[in-house]
Amino acid sequence: MNSLLEYKCPCCGGAIGFDAGSQNLKCPYCDTEFEIEAVKEYNDDLNDDRSDSMDWKNAEKSTWSEEEACGLSSYICTSCGGEIVCDDTTAASSCPYCDNPIIMKGKVSGDLRPDIVIPFKLDKKAAKDKLRAFYKGKILLPKSFADENHIDEIRGIYVPFWLFSCQSDAKIRYSATKTRVWSDPRYTYTETSHYSIVREGTLDFGNVPVDGSTKMPDDIMESIEPFDLSEAVDFETAYLAGYLADRYDVSSEECINRANARIKNSTESAFSETVHGYSSVRPESAHVSFSDTDVKYALLPVWLLNTTWRGEKYVFAMNGQTGKFIGDLPVDSGAFWKWFALIFGIGFTLAFGFMMLFM
Repeated sequence: MNSLLEYKCPCCGGAIGFDAGSQNLKCPYCDTEFEIEAVKEYNDDLNDDRSDSMDWKNAEKSTWSEEEACGLSSYICTSCGGEIVCDDTTAASSCPYCDNPIIMKGKVSGDLRPDIVIPFKLDKKAAKDKLRAFYKGKILLPKSFADENHIDEIRGIYVPFWLFSCQSDAKIRYSATKTRVWSDPRYTYTETSHYSIVREGTLDFGNVPVDGSTKMPDDIMESIEPFDLSEAVDFETAYLAGYLADRYDVSSEECINRANARIKNSTESAFSETVHGYSSVRPESAHVSFSDTDVKYALLPVWLLNTTWRGEKYVFAMNGQTGKFIGDLPVDSGAFWKWFALIFGIGFTLAFGFMMLFM
């Protein structure tokens, strides 16, 4: 059990002791007095060394029924090793990621069946239109790129995601100050008041997404997010007709740390937004625990466009639900230096004119 001398001053952090005159605890460093029970509660919270409790149930791995498996085929990419699933009516001759040949593996088996899916809302024509619109207004894009850039293949692919849902229970203590400054003819005075603030409560998180594919670059997926998960439906194999589906190669267990970081950071950010009106605020301790955890396996729609221009490959991606488009474009070096010279010339002229005003 702590002695009184082991208690820390909430204001300056110094060791405090009992003051017989005031019958309170008093800090010998900053002269602040405290009631014993208030300091005891404060120090008990600071010494609470409980670790965060962010455990998840193992995601239930649904398996394909025999009837579903009969209507689906599995392919393996000879280059990147990716496994692609599609219905028997969809021919898959090349990998949608690296454009290399893929070979037939056979019927699907194992824990591949998703829980939910967001169906494609935009078709292949919409993807082509978005690509043309993406070219417009790009002043450094080579003029011949839009005319000579040939679309080798457009593939609609369902990208695997793990969706994490839980209740986040948190208790966070903050150290805050308010500062008041005033003066008289001789002195300027500064008064700093110290506060201990506690926020405790529960937040609900639903369907926090973590990409389950190493083949889809994270920067591309982040660029075409968000997906509206309120439109997700229970998975049926009919949604695969005419499309490909990537098999996850990152398990839900391997994604837990990323999910925990996103949920914990969001919890702490939401709590901190309720602490305002102070000159300074500093978090002192935080404990976060999860309950009612759930993990789902989902497929989200993406259009991939593989194009070629002068022997170089260019890949574009479009959110198959919202139409958000992303991709890398070449730069016309001649146009770049032309614009650079123009901007430099304007900047030099303005700087010269500004200097002349003061000469």
